[in-house]
Amino acid sequence: MNFNLTQIPERHPKPRKAGITMVMDKGLSVNEARNFMSVAHPHVDIVKLGFGTSFVTPNLEEKLEVYASYDIPVYFGGTLFEAFLIRNQFDDYIAVCKNFGIKYMEVSDGSITIPHTEKCGYIEKLTAHGTVLSEVGSKDAAHIIPPYKWIELMRAELSAGATYVIAEAREGGNVGIYRGSGEVREGLVQEILTQIPGERILWEAPQKEQQLYFIELLGCNVNLGNIAPTEVLPLEAMRIGLRGDTFHLFLDKATAQ
Repeated sequence: MNFNLTQIPERHPKPRKAGITMVMDKGLSVNEARNFMSVAHPHVDIVKLGFGTSFVTPNLEEKLEVYASYDIPVYFGGTLFEAFLIRNQFDDYIAVCKNFGIKYMEVSDGSITIPHTEKCGYIEKLTAHGTVLSEVGSKDAAHIIPPYKWIELMRAELSAGATYVIAEAREGGNVGIYRGSGEVREGLVQEILTQIPGERILWEAPQKEQQLYFIELLGCNVNLGNIAPTEVLPLEAMRIGLRGDTFHLFLDKATAQ
């Protein structure tokens, strides 16, 4: 940090297993990725090339090299995995990841229906090739999954070998663990946390109010995902009480008075 302040909560150092910030890159150019990394790399843990953008990104290898130069792992969005799968190209997906040096892989079923035992089988197979993040929840706002089912699915996918389970919210933060308005389904979140360790969950939280909710609930080292590149520094400031929303959160009570 640039200067000394007391009463700043301790962030886990990188490479960290908790307190992760996953950024969604939806189409940064090579130069934009380089500029982004120059200012934000200390606070970024993983970059996701959203949905299927990696298929249409010009100069993909050059862009991946930018992230690699800062030791930031990159993975392709789960929608791409599903696109390979529905075309019976699972082995091709593995080959593509190997070819581009992708060692993080997302297994999701938000756009297609995959029998859950089959999904867990894909997770098991991919653990031989890298770190697996599995996404739970539907991209269909009308498909409401009850809390017990979220827990059942998350537990099974962690047992299958996923390092993290991702709580689905889409890029807009308006499905899955959120209502259409973006409001957190608090009962769902609280119930999930009674059975699934918080450090194994990556909460998709693209909206500031959603990020604030999880920081207040689980502290500065909560795992948050689908963060926009321009929001990384504001989020890090909010994590440690240097934004109005969390200004008093980590202060001693005597100081706060």
